[in-house]
Amino acid sequence: MHLLHSPDAPRCEEIAFDDFLKSDIRIGTIIEAEEYPEARKSAYKLRIDFGPAIGVKKTSAQITANYTLDELPGRQVAAVVNFPPRQIGKFMSEVLTLGFADEGGEVVLFAPDVKVPNGSRLF
Repeated sequence: MHLLHSPDAPRCEEIAFDDFLKSDIRIGTIIEAEEYPEARKSAYKLRIDFGPAIGVKKTSAQITANYTLDELPGRQVAAVVNFPPRQIGKFMSEVLTLGFADEGGEVVLFAPDVKVPNGSRLF
């Protein structure tokens, strides 16, 4: 599913600005996090509130190495909200939560350092 995580990976092919604008990346607040024991790789199920225009969406995220269930509710995260839903095992993921690989290759969530309104779009 993921491209190369290495910071040494070459950049992707050039795209037009209009192509970038097709990706709808929004900020939401995690309102619920739970174990996802059926996942092939260790993951959590998340419910994220993206505000009135997008609503609450669910996703799974392989973030168990860097986050506990207790610290996730209330945390803001960035996600792509306009991909079609994707079946992840028995779970239907509605958005793609964004993150970067740490030095060990584990996901670190991408989020604003100052609280912003849910549904705010990346520009």
